[in-house]
Amino acid sequence: MKVREGVLVLSDGSIFEGELIGSERASVSSGEVVFHTAMTGYQEVISDPSYAGQIVTFTTPHIGNYGTVAADDESRAVFARGVIVREMARRRSNWRSTEDLDEYLKRLNVSGIAGVDTRRLTRILRDTGAMSGAFGSADAKSLLDAARAESGTSGVDLVSQVTTAQPYVVGSGHHKVVAIDYGIKATILRCLSEIATVTVVPASTSFDEIVSMSPDGVFLSNGPGDPEAVIGAPQVISALVGSGTPVFGICLGHQLLTLALGGKTFKLPFGHHGANHPVRNLSTGTVEITSQNHNFCVDPLSLSDIAQVTHTNLNDNTNEGMRVIGANAFSVQYHPEAGPGPHDSRYLFAEFKSMMEQR
Repeated sequence: MKVREGVLVLSDGSIFEGELIGSERASVSSGEVVFHTAMTGYQEVISDPSYAGQIVTFTTPHIGNYGTVAADDESRAVFARGVIVREMARRRSNWRSTEDLDEYLKRLNVSGIAGVDTRRLTRILRDTGAMSGAFGSADAKSLLDAARAESGTSGVDLVSQVTTAQPYVVGSGHHKVVAIDYGIKATILRCLSEIATVTVVPASTSFDEIVSMSPDGVFLSNGPGDPEAVIGAPQVISALVGSGTPVFGICLGHQLLTLALGGKTFKLPFGHHGANHPVRNLSTGTVEITSQNHNFCVDPLSLSDIAQVTHTNLNDNTNEGMRVIGANAFSVQYHPEAGPGPHDSRYLFAEFKSMMEQR
């Protein structure tokens, strides 16, 4: 196979040489460069809509060894801007796989670069924070210009790029749940469909439209980017909480619930991206190993009189969960469905079910 030489350039001028993989659709791919620390689940990570606008660096050096399978896709398309790996596996080895990772990337028009010193790259991102970058077959000067022209994810509405255009129904459970799609993952829908009939609606759906469906509960999904850029969502969520409807949010949904309550969010230096983040459940003392993917975080002090902190990240003490005082609403920052990742936190779906039943 012909080797396609390529270069990755960060906005600070750092240069990494490598070999281009995946789609050949463009000579330049640019976005906000972040790193992901999970050792498995690369297909679920790549197909997670929460990576819209970003280029994903895998810290695990060997990627692609078990291939890919359509059933593991988390969304209808890939919204990530590209992938960066140390070494792409030469062959796949898994009874479920139907194509290798390079074929998968080409089919979904996703570009990538391999042979990159991801250890050095990750150290740069840890020291300076997530930054824009560009890779491709273009010269280094053109790539640097492309990297510096990137707007990043702050202040950008990425939800409108990933949300569903039309409502659709999943599952046939007893309860009726409306899931607001800010970038929802397929594994989340599988978990919800075990307890309810789920109507997935666009992010722009109004409060009146949601109430007209007579839901037993409303789910606020994960999604990409800056929560403050999702115009209208906090107002809808505030009305839902005020109506007494049980509300459960994760990731971006957690942040949007915070804004709905009048709280504040902020951007982390390089975010949380991995399937190995320890989180303490403050009510039980249990430490859950969690799957996470977010760049923004909740300021718990801004909600001190409104919500009770329920979970805390043991790596950096950031907020990982809350329960609204005097309301049927709770949320977590991490991914309890864990696609990919451990299943320590799936009990939260049972708590959502219990909340709907008690109402």
